[in-house]
Parts: sequence; C-alpha cells; structure tokens
Amino acid sequence: MATTKVNHPDLLDLASDTGATVFPKGTTTERPVSPEAGYIRFNTTDNVMETYDGTEWLVLDTLITSYAVDYLIVAGGGGGGGATTIAASASGAGGGAGGYRSSYNNETSGGGGPSESSIVLNIGTSYIVTVGAGGAGGAKSTASADQGSDGLSSSFSSIISLNGGGGGGGHFGTPSPASASGSNGGSGGGSGGSTDQTDATFGIGTTNQGYSGGINTAQNNNARSGSGGGGAGALGGNAIQNSPPGSGGNGVSSSINGSSIVRAGGGGGGAWNSGSAAGGTGGGGAGGGAGQNGGNATTNTGSGGGGGGSVNGGSAGNGGNGGSGIIILRMPTANYSGTTTGSPTVTTDGSDTILTYTSSGTYTA
Repeated sequence: MATTKVNHPDLLDLASDTGATVFPKGTTTERPVSPEAGYIRFNTTDNVMETYDGTEWLVLDTLITSYAVDYLIVAGGGGGGGATTIAASASGAGGGAGGYRSSYNNETSGGGGPSESSIVLNIGTSYIVTVGAGGAGGAKSTASADQGSDGLSSSFSSIISLNGGGGGGGHFGTPSPASASGSNGGSGGGSGGSTDQTDATFGIGTTNQGYSGGINTAQNNNARSGSGGGGAGALGGNAIQNSPPGSGGNGVSSSINGSSIVRAGGGGGGAWNSGSAAGGTGGGGAGGGAGQNGGNATTNTGSGGGGGGSVNGGSAGNGGNGGSGIIILRMPTANYSGTTTGSPTVTTDGSDTILTYTSSGTYTA
C-alpha cells in the first residue's frame, strides 16, 4: 500500500534525505543569550550535542558513558606534640600536613610532585567521598609528653587515597624516649625537644604528597625546642638547640575553585623559655610560646597543629589540633549530574561546576 503524506506547512520533512543536517555550533560562551526550550546545538567546548529545556542546557549525546573530572584532595593534618613541666623541661614539635594531590591546570601536588591526571567517572556510578579528620594535639605531662595524633586519610572511593599528616613529637624523656620522634605521614611531624636522649627523628613525608618534618639540630641534652612539621610545599623548619623553635613548612596554592587558596601548611614547633615559631602558610598552627599551648590548625586545610611550649622548671602547653582535610571536584557543567550527599558547596566558574566537600559524602556521575 502506498503511503499518503499529509501536508503540514510547519513540518520539516527530512524522511527521504540521505545526507546530514547541520546544527548550529559554538563554544559554551557563544550560547544564545535568550534561549528557548527546544533549542539544539553542538557545544565545541565540551564536544557534545546539547539542548535547552527551558531552564538549563542539557547534554543530548546519549553515547557518552563517562567524563573526566579534576580534583584537589587533602588529608587531615597531624596534631602538635605536647611539652613537659618537669625541671628539665622540653617542648613539643609541630604536626605534619595531610597528603595533598591536585590534577587541576598543571598545579603541583605535595612534596614537589607533578600535577596528577584527571579521573574518569562512569555515568550512573556513585563514588564515596571521604574527608579525613585532623589529629588531636598531644597532652602536656610531668614526665614524657604525648606525641600528636596522626591525621586521618582522605579518599575518593578506591581511586585515590592520601595519608594523613604525621603527629609532632612530644617531650623526649623517660619512660617513653620514642615519644620525641615525629610520625611519618602525608607530610611528616617534626621531632620534639629532648633532655636526656640523642636519637629523636623527624617524620618522613610521602612521595608526591608532602615533605618531611624538621629536627632539633643540636641532638643532645640541650635540644629542648620543638621543630616544625612538614608542609605540602616545604620541609618543616629545624629547631636550633634551645632557641628558636622550627617553623612549619609552607603549604601549596590551588585555584581549582576559581580563586587562589593555600592549604596544607605544617605546624610550628613549641618554644623553650622564649621565642616563637609560625605555622606554615595555608593554615598551620603556630608553635606555643614559653609555657603556652600550640595553635590549632585551620579547619579544612589539612594543616598541622603547633607544638606545645615550655618554661624551664615551670609551665608547659598542650599541642594544637590538626586541621581536617578537604576534597574539591571540578567538571564541565554540561556533565554535572546534580546528585550528591554530604551537602557539598556547589559553585560555578565559567563553564565548570565545582563541588567542595568539607565533610564526607558521595557523588553520582
């Protein structure tokens, strides 16, 4: 039976055409200023067909099964070490920054590492976002003060996992001489002051995540000042015998969320009798002055806490707490699914959408 065609003057009939239809094309910034629902065009920025639904532009290309996402991931920073109140007092060291890795715009990762490759997400898959907590500062003591606790790891599902910052060393004394050594981590904790031992060591940073902590260069019974924790961008500062204490290693800057922000600085070492030590740039806690508590690191920077300070035969301070980590994802707005948990902050920069997680959650691609 022959097919009868109905004449519709408003219908574009391409049924018998064996060629191709050319749609308008251009970059994201060249989209129509006042689009109407039903507009279709080829986006040369994202290389996809897109349509306007009356509210937003949506990807029309059903062949897309995955897309690339840039990231910044920072683990929790280590806590600063505590100081002692005994007659032969000594001070705590700064905590190390949490591991730091970035794939955005050729920015460096921690420890002088190169920029990472972006990650590819499969559409419809849910990915777990884990933001590591900062480590607690070590408590002051009349004997052997506590090391700072290590920061906790941050991770993106099973794809990327970074080490938390190493805790700063406490006072080196009996009966726990190892307490003065800084812990290994994303960035290492500094070594604490010593009154009766000579082998306190600094914490070692992880390759492509952060730098090692500092050490007291005297390494003898008069090595009473605390050294600085390692940062993502620099080694922790060494303490010079009794004074001054070592400053925290500096952090690293990223513009992944549209503005330059420094994160992951190491904590400063605690002072003995006098002096002071700054925390590393990016949120590291300052070292405690004589007999004072170390400063807490800034929240969601992954920075280390400051070491507690001491006064010979007098008062002593606790170590400061390390800062919690952060995870930032950046992707073309045309690919953003809008499906998250954990209440990330959602912003835009040009043609990209940025998710900033300050606590754990998920993202479904």
